[in-house]
Amino acid sequence: MDRPKKPSAIPVSPTIPTPNVSISQDNARVTASLPTGESVEVLLYGATVISWKCKGKENLFLSSKAHLDGSKAVRGGIPLVFPVFGPPPANHATTGLPQHGFARISKWEYLGKSSSESSATPSNTGDASVKLDFGLSNTMLENIPSEWKKYQFGITYSVTLNKEDLETSLAIRNTGTTDWEFHTLFHTYLAVDNISQVSIKGLESSSYKDKTQGGKEVQGTSGPITIAGEVDRNYSLDPSKTIVVAEKNKPRYEISRDMLGDVVVWNPWESKAKSMADFGPEDGYKNMVCVEAGSVLAWNTLEAGDTWEGGQRIQVL
Repeated sequence: MDRPKKPSAIPVSPTIPTPNVSISQDNARVTASLPTGESVEVLLYGATVISWKCKGKENLFLSSKAHLDGSKAVRGGIPLVFPVFGPPPANHATTGLPQHGFARISKWEYLGKSSSESSATPSNTGDASVKLDFGLSNTMLENIPSEWKKYQFGITYSVTLNKEDLETSLAIRNTGTTDWEFHTLFHTYLAVDNISQVSIKGLESSSYKDKTQGGKEVQGTSGPITIAGEVDRNYSLDPSKTIVVAEKNKPRYEISRDMLGDVVVWNPWESKAKSMADFGPEDGYKNMVCVEAGSVLAWNTLEAGDTWEGGQRIQVL
């Protein structure tokens, strides 16, 4: 029977797509994807980002011979450098640590996810981003062969996947009562189609230390950097300046940095690539360039109870 004052039906809002986050059955990696198709994959060993897909392309180079079983640092993706860059110096607290420190060869803990909602309209494509958090502390480490075993720390590593960019950030806390020094760096392997057609803009006026010449100080170039042989350069650059990696003079990546005043540019080229057992294929050097944002040319001192924060944003252009 019809009622003259029948209540109207409550409208049902359409379900807005949300990011999908999954953990592998062996708890070894975390994968996140946006409703629009972008994705990121993080190996808990080293908290290493091993894949980042955006605009239908893979944007990180991963060696075909990379060890993904936790037996060795990953060759490719975005390995984390901490607390020392390169071989540890003599007579320092990091003496005895592995090259590039222990962060990239430690098992991290997955702390969870959070997402950023975009406008809740029926035509919306879903949440605009998803952030994955990972943690590492001194209590999680085993057999540290140096003075570092007496230091206390806690690190939160955040990987944020957006529709057009990837953000990686570190919050490093001194949880003890003793000050200590550290280096840190995102050892980012960017994927390129042909290294001979790559140019890097934003470093032109900066001098650099050339490790292929024993650390010799070299004046900056007048134009964008191009690569035609082995390159291993350490630049010091105002963090407010962006870096653009282009191919065929068309910008492909834009890198912005926060609190990271050093930039390493690296490509092993043919001879060195062949000498590395975990680098593959042999001509893979043609399809990668490392542009690494960090703080490594001088020691950072972190006082007891303090926190250091820094990060990078890589945008696909």
